[in-house]
Amino acid sequence: MNILVTGGAGFIGSHVCVELLTLGYCVIVLDNLSNSNINSLHNVAKIVNINLNFNLDKHNKFTFFESDITKIEHIEKVFSSQKIDAVIHLAGLKSVKESVENPDQYYVNNVNGSINLFNTMRRFNCKSIIFSSSATVYGEAETVPINENAKIIPNNPYGENKAAIERELKILYNLDKKWRIAILRFFNPIGAHKSGLIGESPVDIPNNLMPYILKVASGDLESLSIFGGDYDTHDGTGVRDYIHVMDLASGHIKALTTLLKKPELLIVNLGTGIGYSVLDVLKSFEKVSKQKVIFNILGRRAGDVATSYSDPTFAKDALNWSAKYNLEEMCHDSWNFILKNNSNND
Repeated sequence: MNILVTGGAGFIGSHVCVELLTLGYCVIVLDNLSNSNINSLHNVAKIVNINLNFNLDKHNKFTFFESDITKIEHIEKVFSSQKIDAVIHLAGLKSVKESVENPDQYYVNNVNGSINLFNTMRRFNCKSIIFSSSATVYGEAETVPINENAKIIPNNPYGENKAAIERELKILYNLDKKWRIAILRFFNPIGAHKSGLIGESPVDIPNNLMPYILKVASGDLESLSIFGGDYDTHDGTGVRDYIHVMDLASGHIKALTTLLKKPELLIVNLGTGIGYSVLDVLKSFEKVSKQKVIFNILGRRAGDVATSYSDPTFAKDALNWSAKYNLEEMCHDSWNFILKNNSNND
């Protein structure tokens, strides 16, 4: 089977590619490399011992095409050159902070780009898609843990983008019940592949917690900025459901195999069901890395919420999936990725 992975060079996408290739799927990656690096795909190829190819017109196990979902003619080129059996849609701008600053740019890239993808899929009769949504669609949830029936009330443009894309997918399914759609609302991915060859490596100053911690621990930044120390949580810092990226990758595979059985619309949370504060993560990282991380607590960041963690019950029922990794393993694998990459750069 040929699987198109949009955003496949990114943090989650590269790990999804490893899982797909390991299981024998043929993978075509569409990515504009705006916040990723082609080296991640070369390293995916190393992990699975498969060559990375750049020619769409030939049938290969692992192919990369540099473009993005805003260029509909390029999406059509992919579908014209290869028979795509299913799509795993991860492409998109993903910073809450940036989305508040540039909401129009985020809408055009994330929502309009996704509509381009869906329209092309329909024209080429490809009706199987896994969309990587986000827990940000829940906003400030009324109750936690959060299950899939919680209200969709995003409080920032990034979350609104995800909710809008979800609506488009629901429309597709309601108009044509032959679609096979999984909407995966994942929580906060951290960790890295055990090999240390792929992990989270943002191009600019990171917006997410773990890569920020790693930048400080490795000496690239002087201190960690923690946004908000007065939330109604056990230590005043924001509480999130941190999940290992390999658990997320396996969740995408479980969703794919589930969809192949029959047409349906699935909406599933992917999380551990455990909430950890920023300081909890920091202490766990310091424990496993033996590094001291200097931090400063600043004011709250626009669009952030106090507490967000999942109820993973439905994921177990619908996909036979549950998270396997604990917080210390997530921190260990994140740090191992930095150590391996720093040593490779010496």
